[in-house]
Amino acid sequence: MNAANIKLYIASQIKKYRKLAGLTQKELGEKIGVKHNTISSYESGTNEPEQDMLFKIANALGVSINDLFPPTENPRFGQGIPSSKIGDDTSDLMRSLSNSPKLLKLARNAADLKEDKLDQLNALIDFFKNGGKNA
Repeated sequence: MNAANIKLYIASQIKKYRKLAGLTQKELGEKIGVKHNTISSYESGTNEPEQDMLFKIANALGVSINDLFPPTENPRFGQGIPSSKIGDDTSDLMRSLSNSPKLLKLARNAADLKEDKLDQLNALIDFFKNGGKNA
């Protein structure tokens, strides 16, 4: 993929994830400290966000910065899951989160938890899914 195509891909991803997050250009701009017309120029591909701005955008949208770039497969890491497959899972997850404010709040709250607390949270969720019975 050439540089121009990557630029347009990133632009479309910013727009896609902004819409999935239920944000307007103005709201995203406020979250990252720029005006709505700057967001518009990023989404149209007229301007390219700098690296630090890409991290701010990804953080504000609740996605990995990798989600803003085209999928790649890196053979150095063996037989891992191709990023193209991870991208599909991420899109499905974003759709689920955007359709449920309560689920989105839960995900945001869980993002700051340490591993042991995430394990406890998952055990609690399994408990509820099993009708209040331990698995």
